[in-house]
Amino acid sequence: SLDEAQARKHALNCHRMKPALFSVLCEIKEKTVLSIRGVQEEEPPDPQLMRLDNMLLAEGVSGPEKGGGSAAAAAAAAASGGSPNDNSIEHSDYRAKLSQIRQIYHSELEKYEQACSEFTTHVMNLLREQSRTRPISPKEIERMVSIIHRKFSSIQMQLKQSTCEAVMILRSRFLDARRKRRNFSKQATEVLNEYFYSHLSNPYPSEEAKEELAKKCGITVSQVQPTLPASAWASPAVHIHRYHYTFPPPQLGETSKATNVGTNLNL
Repeated sequence: SLDEAQARKHALNCHRMKPALFSVLCEIKEKTVLSIRGVQEEEPPDPQLMRLDNMLLAEGVSGPEKGGGSAAAAAAAAASGGSPNDNSIEHSDYRAKLSQIRQIYHSELEKYEQACSEFTTHVMNLLREQSRTRPISPKEIERMVSIIHRKFSSIQMQLKQSTCEAVMILRSRFLDARRKRRNFSKQATEVLNEYFYSHLSNPYPSEEAKEELAKKCGITVSQVQPTLPASAWASPAVHIHRYHYTFPPPQLGETSKATNVGTNLNL
């Protein structure tokens, strides 16, 4: 039990032969060359982690929130040839989804940092306490802390990689929706949407209806059949509804579970 362990520890610390035991352990350690020789060189920053950090910063996910979502949405709209004034709803939807990704990322990052800090503190306290019985130098403690951080860095890498993938999926869907709409005029889109909403049970027009829609929209008859549902579904209102219920915000992965690996480290 804990009380028994504390009692044995106290008995060892108070034992008259403790200094002799410590001296013997120092000699054994010196003979087996367990002590650290020299200061170890610091490892260079991971280039992949640096790339992920730069991307998260550019997308407005990491760092202070200064309208990164707005800039990303505007850039996506410009890349797809859209007008910011005509697509404010889409921009708002993009920013909302990006903000949700940002919140999840920072929440998971906070859990990661807390788990890493708690485990590091626990190990340092344990080693300092053991140093009263066996020889443990400050450099050895620093080395152990470095090992812990390296083990935890893989979790951080996974979190940032998953977040970048979530942002890329969101941007891809946003661009795809805009590309579908930019091939048709505003009037043509309105006509096709009106037909779609009034024929939800059977949105595919007959040959006569195709010809009439083609004349109204200024497009060919062959463009009506494959375009009608896609154009209607790409409209702002339906796009938001479809994204919300069909494409839930990309998840960041099971990083919450990953942050619990501290107790499983083989140190």
